[in-house]
Amino acid sequence: MDGRRPVQEPYPRQHNVNWRDAGLPQRGRNRAINAPGYPQRGAAQPGGNLRVNNNPLPPGQREGRYRGAGRYPNQGRRNQGAQANDGPRGQWNEQENEARRRRNESQDGGRGRRIHPCESPCFHQNPVPGGAQCQEPNKQPQQLRRIGYKFLDSLLQKDPSEVVITLASSSGLKELLSQTSMKPSFLQLICQVLRRACSSRMDRQSVQQLLGMVKESNFLKICLPQYVADMMTEAIPAVRHQFPEHISNIISLLQDLMSIFPASSVQKISMLMSVLPVSINALRASGVDITEQIEKNLEKVLTLIQHLQEKRREGTLRADNYTLVQPQADGQEETYRTMTIYPTYNEVHRDKKPFLRPNIVSGRYDSTSVYLDTHFRLLREDFVRPLREGILELLQNFEDKGLRKRKFDDIRIYFDTRIITPLCSSSGIVYKVQFDTKPLKFVRWQNSKRLLYGSLVCMSKDNFETFLFATVSNRDNADLSQGIVQLCFNEHSQALLAEVQPSDSFLMVETTAYFEAYRHVLEGLQEIQEEDIPFQKYIVECDVLVKEPAYLAMGSTYNLAPLIEEPSPVGKEGFLVSPDDLRRRRVNVLDPNQWPSMEALKLDESQMQALQLALTKELAIIQGPPGTGKTYVGLKIVQAFLTNEQVWQSTLQKFPILVVCYTNHALDQFLEGIYTSQKSGIVRVGGRSSSEILKQFTLRELRKKCEFRRSLPTHLRRAYMNIITQMKQSEQELGEGARHLECTAHGVLHERHLERYITIQHWDSLMNGLVREILSFQGSRNSMILEWLGLGVTAFTQNGAENPVAENQDGEEEQEGEEEGEQLLEIPEEADLIQADRVIEEEEAARPQQRREDENGDVMELANMLLAMKLEKQGQGAAQPQQEAVEWEMQPAQRRKMKQKMRAELCKLNAMTEAEARGVQDLWQLDLSSRWRLYRRWLQMYQGEIRRKILQHEQQYQVAAERLAELRLQEDLCILKEALVVGMTTTGAAKYRQILQKVEPRIVIVEEAAEVLEAHTITTLSKACQHLILIGDHQQLRPSANVYDLAKNFNLEMSLFERLVKVGFPFVRLNYQHRMRPEIAQLLTPHIYRELENHPSVLKYENIKGILSNLFFVEHDFPEQETQEGKSHQNPHEAQFVVELCKYFLCQDYLPSQITILTTYTGQLFCLRKLMPAKIFTGVKVHVVDKYQGEENDIILLSLVRSNKEEKAGFLQISNRICVALSRAKKGLYCIGNMGMLGKVPLWSKIIHTLWEKGHIGRSLMLCCQNHPDTRTLVSKGADFCRVPEGGCTRPCEFRLNCGHVCTRACHPYDLEHKEFQCMKPCQKVLCKDGHRCPQLCFERCGPCMVKVLKTIPKCGHQQMVPCSTPESEFCCQEPCQKYLKCGHRCSMSCGQECSVQCLEMVMVTLKCGHNQQVKCWITVEMKHGMPVKCKTKCPIPLDCGHACPGSCHTCFEGRFHEQCKSPCKRFLICSHKCQQPCTRECPPCQQACQNRCIHSQCKKKCGEMCIPCMEPCEWRCQHYQCTKLCSEPCNRPRCDVPCTKLLRCGHTCIGLCGEPCPKKCRVCHQDEITQIFFGFEDEPDARFVELEDCDHIFEAQGLDHYMDEDEIVIKLKVCPSCQTVIRKNLRYGTIVKRRLEEIERVKERIQGPVSEIETRRHRLQGVLEGKAVLRRNLSIKYLMLEEKLTHPDLSTKSIGLLENLIGFYGRLGELMSSLNKLDVSEKEGLRRRLAEIQEWLDKPRLSFTGQELSDLQSEIQRLTYLVSLLARCKTATAKMNTSISREIATLQQILEGTKKFTQEDEKVVKMKMEELKTALPESGLGISEEERVQIVSAFGYPQGHWFKCPNGHIYVIGDCGGAMERSKCPECKAVIGGVDHTLEHSNRLAPEMDGATHAAWSETANNMLNFEDLRRLI
Repeated sequence: MDGRRPVQEPYPRQHNVNWRDAGLPQRGRNRAINAPGYPQRGAAQPGGNLRVNNNPLPPGQREGRYRGAGRYPNQGRRNQGAQANDGPRGQWNEQENEARRRRNESQDGGRGRRIHPCESPCFHQNPVPGGAQCQEPNKQPQQLRRIGYKFLDSLLQKDPSEVVITLASSSGLKELLSQTSMKPSFLQLICQVLRRACSSRMDRQSVQQLLGMVKESNFLKICLPQYVADMMTEAIPAVRHQFPEHISNIISLLQDLMSIFPASSVQKISMLMSVLPVSINALRASGVDITEQIEKNLEKVLTLIQHLQEKRREGTLRADNYTLVQPQADGQEETYRTMTIYPTYNEVHRDKKPFLRPNIVSGRYDSTSVYLDTHFRLLREDFVRPLREGILELLQNFEDKGLRKRKFDDIRIYFDTRIITPLCSSSGIVYKVQFDTKPLKFVRWQNSKRLLYGSLVCMSKDNFETFLFATVSNRDNADLSQGIVQLCFNEHSQALLAEVQPSDSFLMVETTAYFEAYRHVLEGLQEIQEEDIPFQKYIVECDVLVKEPAYLAMGSTYNLAPLIEEPSPVGKEGFLVSPDDLRRRRVNVLDPNQWPSMEALKLDESQMQALQLALTKELAIIQGPPGTGKTYVGLKIVQAFLTNEQVWQSTLQKFPILVVCYTNHALDQFLEGIYTSQKSGIVRVGGRSSSEILKQFTLRELRKKCEFRRSLPTHLRRAYMNIITQMKQSEQELGEGARHLECTAHGVLHERHLERYITIQHWDSLMNGLVREILSFQGSRNSMILEWLGLGVTAFTQNGAENPVAENQDGEEEQEGEEEGEQLLEIPEEADLIQADRVIEEEEAARPQQRREDENGDVMELANMLLAMKLEKQGQGAAQPQQEAVEWEMQPAQRRKMKQKMRAELCKLNAMTEAEARGVQDLWQLDLSSRWRLYRRWLQMYQGEIRRKILQHEQQYQVAAERLAELRLQEDLCILKEALVVGMTTTGAAKYRQILQKVEPRIVIVEEAAEVLEAHTITTLSKACQHLILIGDHQQLRPSANVYDLAKNFNLEMSLFERLVKVGFPFVRLNYQHRMRPEIAQLLTPHIYRELENHPSVLKYENIKGILSNLFFVEHDFPEQETQEGKSHQNPHEAQFVVELCKYFLCQDYLPSQITILTTYTGQLFCLRKLMPAKIFTGVKVHVVDKYQGEENDIILLSLVRSNKEEKAGFLQISNRICVALSRAKKGLYCIGNMGMLGKVPLWSKIIHTLWEKGHIGRSLMLCCQNHPDTRTLVSKGADFCRVPEGGCTRPCEFRLNCGHVCTRACHPYDLEHKEFQCMKPCQKVLCKDGHRCPQLCFERCGPCMVKVLKTIPKCGHQQMVPCSTPESEFCCQEPCQKYLKCGHRCSMSCGQECSVQCLEMVMVTLKCGHNQQVKCWITVEMKHGMPVKCKTKCPIPLDCGHACPGSCHTCFEGRFHEQCKSPCKRFLICSHKCQQPCTRECPPCQQACQNRCIHSQCKKKCGEMCIPCMEPCEWRCQHYQCTKLCSEPCNRPRCDVPCTKLLRCGHTCIGLCGEPCPKKCRVCHQDEITQIFFGFEDEPDARFVELEDCDHIFEAQGLDHYMDEDEIVIKLKVCPSCQTVIRKNLRYGTIVKRRLEEIERVKERIQGPVSEIETRRHRLQGVLEGKAVLRRNLSIKYLMLEEKLTHPDLSTKSIGLLENLIGFYGRLGELMSSLNKLDVSEKEGLRRRLAEIQEWLDKPRLSFTGQELSDLQSEIQRLTYLVSLLARCKTATAKMNTSISREIATLQQILEGTKKFTQEDEKVVKMKMEELKTALPESGLGISEEERVQIVSAFGYPQGHWFKCPNGHIYVIGDCGGAMERSKCPECKAVIGGVDHTLEHSNRLAPEMDGATHAAWSETANNMLNFEDLRRLI
């Protein structure tokens, strides 16, 4: 640790540094430094404080950015802040700065600008809207699209939406507004354009973007005040009289500015407001007419400014997210238009009843204003009250200990909720939030209504003194089970999120209401103007005299022919009508006499009346009881409209028909019906569609079409690209920070990432508290913080036997779920169904699974880098080296315990305060709890820093996303305006209400209108609506309210449909039902509907098979059960009965699609699913009643569920639900329930009475066998169906099958022909002429006869047992083959097989090494062709250690490299352990766990590592003496020899000494053991004894003292004289033990090596390695391996020595590989193989090289060096060699290419002969002698690096500086030589063989360092 931290840090500690600093991994970022001399944007100033750069960029490089989102009054949007300046994007860390400084100095030759230590060069890609990037200083800025007079003037003619989008995305507007002077006419035009732009109601975000630029501009601060001031001096009267119009524009601009930016705009407009009133007064005095409206508007502005200034003085106006409300007079009641939609503080804390009016259901409203106010307040109260009352109840029970288990009626509670990290979604910023799942372990998230999309949650960390509101933005069941949900916060809460840390713990409460639908409708009610509501005459005033539609002028005629005839082939424009039809008779629909007959239209009487009403009245109501065909009539109505489009459609603009349905399913059905007659022009807006037909008509698919994109207006396309670019840039920055934040929740951060937040004193304490060697794992990620937090090896391996039973407190391995086995029927979960209706298709989380996995992978990858230890492993390579090392030494129970401990600590909130932290001196003296508190303080500082850094990017992304949403609405508007039919769910209509106001549909048809709240219907209508048709049935399902009181006492649950019916508004009821057979219809009439006629078609239904009655109700009294969440009910008895009955119907040959199981409670769905295997019930539908309205099926099985002693029927007493449940069946209805209990409900009582009269009720259902009609079976419970096992009766089937057997099943009504039956009896067919029978089952196909019989094989004559059906000629004889192979051995194959090519007989051969070995015969043939054979002969050469070599001839490379000795060492180490390593000259440090311990603690290091001295006070004391030293120091007191006076348990006196542990033996009770002679004094009566605590042996004190005091020559610990156990713990001999331990520690230190010496050798070796360029080039992987090993912090003398040897050997190998280029191609392969053998042997793991290994390596490398030199000489001198020289070379090659060991004698011979060949074969390889080479180099006189060679090796020289300046041709081979501009031709090379140069004289290397030889000469 020495030297880690200099006295003065080169970089001051900063808390405003980017999260990428301090070693944080950087992901794919290009770094760039600004050129010297240019200003650095965002660079840190001296002192370390970052400064935001406010210098304006060149024009067009960036536009202003504005945080947050503004809104106009009552719009629901607020701005988050003023313009955001670009700050620094990142800094280099210290190492990077230092490296860059060195490079700069080097490149500039010391002349460049030096970076001051206090400066931080920064790098960034400046995020610029529109994609513009920062340009280099020497480049021209890009051209701006300048805005001029003509362009602005053209904007005045355009739609306000286009104006504001164009300006907001314009790159030239900012420059225009920055001008300090402009002509009055131009300024007036700008004001006009701004006013028009700000009038757009759909583009609030673009307006905010635009006004943000205006607010910060010179236009507002300078130009406008100057212009207004100049008005007073204007002399021309005509000009003066134009001023009022321009003043009006300016005042309008001021109003808009203060609305959007109430906090920041007051100061900006102060100058303008100081001159504006004066100028107006001056103009008025000069005779200019100032209108009253201008006066009023100015007064409003002045009043508003005064109001805002007061708020500023009060301190309540701090930011632009302040809710701006126009000041009201005292006592004035708050209007609904200014009420906040979200609950307020007063509402949450004070149970004050709000002002409410009931919905008037029996008369008219006083006014439209009262009407809107009533519905707004009721609707708002419906979602606010449960939240308000729930929070109040929660606050009252806050101190209740059982709070976590308590159930609340109105809210759901989530504890320990934390906002983890922001995420980017298409809709804006959402946040990943984590909550505690322990209280929710029984929740089935698949079916739970918890945290559904759009649900509102309220979060607070201070008992709801402050709170945040958010809605669920994405719901994933897998995430929810882990406690993860994504939330989208409202704007007011977004502003507060800036102060929230990931460590903050919130209490989160959820209200069950679908808030998004409430929000859209409530905002719509606030926005809608009273005069814009259509049909007020009927809706508000309840007038019952209905007029015809306004578009239906007299004389308008309809063509009704398409309603009469069957659809014909597709005609023009996609209509399914023929041209003749269009010319057919047309009728005046207002004249009933002209209409076709109802028979022609295929309608019954009531349907005909409904059609006439719908086409002739501007507001029509059609009630459709079950089965009466209301959808059919609705489709006829739409068909009539589409066929006669010219009647209601405008010629100037298209107005689509709007179809609104309550559910997705109903919308699909209706639009599919329209599709049959209209193939184009349909647009569907709603949740996920299950219809493949309609997929092409969804907004998402229509947007994708190329022609749509091409047809989009230019301003939209440009703005779209601009915003997308901004979002991508912000997302990239935000994502990086978010991943860092998320990682902090996955484990413990490594200390290097927390260093900047740790004080210097604490850092030094942390790093020096334990010596670094405690960590036994490898790599640069060693973490002291794990040891400090009790998570290292030390803490979790010291008690290996503790807690062996696996703990599972968190239930990590206990996953509640369905048992493995049969796959169950897929039943739509209610949560999914609700989610599908809530989520608009375009809002769906568009994050595909792959992207989610990639994001999770990125987080896990980053966690590997940041965390010292992770909570869980995910994917390969997830665990850090240290984590793996720690976990490898642990038992699973210990590992689980560690993870649980870490998880528990990470979830805690309490962190150390700053004052507490300042008081801490030694971190290692803190208890574990305090350590974690301090860690959490550092972690919170780390998280807070990242949070602050990414906050700006969050705000930028949010603004861009909101602008993008507005653009999408503009795109959608373009699509909807071209449509003929627009279909929407009520949720979609609420969300798209602004678009609907623009689309202006004239005709609106609401299906299921009786299920829709009145406020929803009203917000769907636009002022352009001329025709409204409501279709539904208020006697089936009604709208649902959250609050029962509002539903019953304030009539909130009444739809507009029902209210108008009740006030006597004319409507048509469809009277003929086409669905139910008469006996089922009797349940509804007259009990629910007074009269309902049966259509003749329902009288023709066949009876249900297998049951006597087509309708039956089964009674029972089995009790219900509550589901675990307590919100639903289930009844297992009913579930089992219904499932068995369903199975019975399937046996009656009904298709699964003909059967539907309905239940009244969602809890029963899960109960049913568990009983329904998919293989039996696939195709059967299972639904809850509420989700099945509008559906029907042949057979309905209904489970009513409720059955309890309290006789609570729940919503079974609601007539609407009863109506739906009983009206779904066409042919058969079977119901089971507690009819006795339900009979207490009046409606049920009447229905049950009808059932009794008809005999359709009873405790048992009568089944009737189809095959035996007289056989009948009563069933009352599920088990009774065992009496009809196959759906018939218990009689046997007795059907004779085609095989002759009898059917073994019981009587079954299905498969009567037995075509699908499989006979399981044995097959009796005879297969062959010998009479053998088939052994298969009867239904299985008979195969050939396989009975074995004796046959003679014709080919060979052998007799064999052959399958009967196999011909003898095809059988392969199994007798052994008698033939002989070419080698003379007999063939080993069977007789029938072809003889083998390879002989497998074992033969003895002599290998190349000379050893004999047995091999397979065929190998001998291959050996002749050079096939190598591994010799297995044991190596006979003894190793240097004296042991036999464990290798073989092959593994020892024929004696060249020997395997390491594997004999156990068995020597005792200094620590007294036996060496566990194989035989070695020097034993390595002991790897066992250290046994040293004292009374305080135990060392947990490895035995060979140095122990940390115990710093606790010594505990050796008695009443006579006391040691005052530390525990690790030799004691300063004598031994006490006073006898101990204590009594033992046996009552006798202790035989020990004062202050020592009492021996467990007694002189009286254990006399024989005590007096046994060992030292000689044991039998004396006053002898005193000492017990050794290490082994419990007892010795006489005087003798043991003498033994312990004896000196020993060997350094080792004393051992027990009896058992030889090492003595470590005894206090009496502590001084002796400590002195021995001190000696042992000194030995360990010498073995380890001095730290300074190791560092010196490390740096030296690093320098040596850097100089090995040949090694880097030829063995790059080995080079990197060595480089990395040299950076390891735990190097020892031995490991340094090993690395030194490896660098040398690998360096020699690299040089030899480089020399291969000099050799002939034919020689290279053999040498490569030899070099590969050496490398393979070098790569083997070892602690050090033995002498034998060094000798073997050196001799082999020397041999190859000689060989390379010889072959290189031969290559260049082949033409000059004579015969004698060739013989000498052959002799040398034989020695050098041999496979035996290269001995010293061999080397002497080689040296001698190489010397002899020196003249004939010069060493240079140049074809000249060495003397000649020296003479040539000297003659030219150039320094090293001037000699080069052409591609073919011919040498040439370059003069002057040595840099090539021209090209030429080689005189030898004509190849190109030289080069240009000091750059050598790429095919040429340096010729080091001429002058020994390592680099060219002119090169980068030469420019940066001198040649070593030149340097030496200078010295």
